Amino acid sequence: MALALPLHFFHALFMLVFLLSRMQFSLSSSGFIGVNYGRVADDLPSPAQVVQLLKAQGITKTKIFDTDATVLSAFSGSNITITVGLQNQQLSDAAGSQSFTDTWVQSNILPYYPNTLIDAIAVGNEIIFAGLQDSTQLLVPAMKNVYASLVKYNVASSIKVSSPIALGALETSYPPSAGSFKPDLVEPVIKPLLSFLKQAGSYLMVNAYPFFAYTANSDTISLDYALFKDNTGATDPNNGLVYKSLLEAQLDSVFAAMNAVGFNDVKMVVTETGWPSKGDENQNGPSEQNAASYNGNLVRRVLTGGGTPLRPDEPLNVYIFALFNENQKTGPTTERNFGLFYPNEEKVYDIPLH
Repeated sequence: MALALPLHFFHALFMLVFLLSRMQFSLSSSGFIGVNYGRVADDLPSPAQVVQLLKAQGITKTKIFDTDATVLSAFSGSNITITVGLQNQQLSDAAGSQSFTDTWVQSNILPYYPNTLIDAIAVGNEIIFAGLQDSTQLLVPAMKNVYASLVKYNVASSIKVSSPIALGALETSYPPSAGSFKPDLVEPVIKPLLSFLKQAGSYLMVNAYPFFAYTANSDTISLDYALFKDNTGATDPNNGLVYKSLLEAQLDSVFAAMNAVGFNDVKMVVTETGWPSKGDENQNGPSEQNAASYNGNLVRRVLTGGGTPLRPDEPLNVYIFALFNENQKTGPTTERNFGLFYPNEEKVYDIPLH
């Protein structure tokens, strides 16, 4: 005899399945927070101490700008994933010969991976923005050679190849839907770059700093809008999308620029963003309070889940710049004060990082 189950049992079962599916969605749609570990300083803790600091803060992703052997060795067995860099001055050699990138991978990746969880290689940094015409032409050939070397040594499936671009590569960034790349970059480098990323299953690395946009335009950009604070928002007149933060507007201008050249399916990782805690008298915006607001609200926004108005289903994945204040960086005072921590490992300001 079949057992008749009461209706409320099926209702409860349905609700359980529904809630579990929502939980799965919310977990999958939350992005990650990583931190850039810059080392342009003469007073930083040892790499081994840095690993312990990251662990204590619950940070599981970091990014460096080279392939320093001491750093990569210190991260061995840490379960912290690390993005490494092939530096700008190596670009010409990397573009000219796969034998160079074979040797580079043999020397800088294979001795450490997989005990050190290298998850990506940034080939150059802001090459396009730097206005180095010769280097711009070298970028994609260098990336292709690095990728070919990773394929040769059977690690290409787990180590991505990309290159960070700055918002200076854009001709137009406002409104976001009108985002476009500088015309002279589109055919020589942007399309080949995006084509390579798509074929290699990689993502575009973007360095985006609302701070610089705000400090240059503080008469027209609301500080609350730049800091992810409550604000009325900015409506894109072309599509009606409402933006509650300057960073999301900046990122969507890049997405729109990619759409405009025929690449609407390349994903993005924000490889640098941050806010300085100190600046010069003539700069608007730098302060501990504003830095804490920006980075703290950024972490909450990323971990809440969801994407930008143009790409709502793609989570925000972000590396904050930077772990430490770096005393040997040149330029205005702000450049030496983007850190979350002082070199003695004390927090510059207190925010959650996970």
